[in-house]
Amino acid sequence: MIILGVDPGTAITGYGLVSFHGNRFSTVEYNCIKTPAKMEPADRLLILYRELEKILLKYRPDRMAVEKLFFNTNARTALAVGQARGVVLLLGAMAGLRVYEYTPLEVKQAVVGYGRAEKEQVQYMVKAILCLPEIPRPDDVADALAVAICHAHYGNGVG
Repeated sequence: MIILGVDPGTAITGYGLVSFHGNRFSTVEYNCIKTPAKMEPADRLLILYRELEKILLKYRPDRMAVEKLFFNTNARTALAVGQARGVVLLLGAMAGLRVYEYTPLEVKQAVVGYGRAEKEQVQYMVKAILCLPEIPRPDDVADALAVAICHAHYGNGVG
């Protein structure tokens, strides 16, 4: 099973494709989609749409897992992330994928074993679980891989 994990954002959307078979993980691809800060919001969402569509067409994942939006004190940031999440969810549905959503707490619990783990602990465990030479950067990429690992643990064989 190939799982596409996504950490949505307008400036940076992290993604990670993880192969999971018989409790064994391997990475397929991971990176991020960046958009210029001075670009109009609609144009940034269009870049996200086009780049993520290419990834879906190239790798044809079996599942998509997306980090849920948690409450943010900055309403503008929350709105922008919500718009990016909408693009991601739409693309998943258009690709015929069942899209699973996980809270940051669920991701930390699945990857580290503790729902209140620090970001650094999650990053270290992503590196260890996937046998990567270094922690993926930027943080959004490690977060996307963590979401994919979370789905493998919680959603294994689901749907």
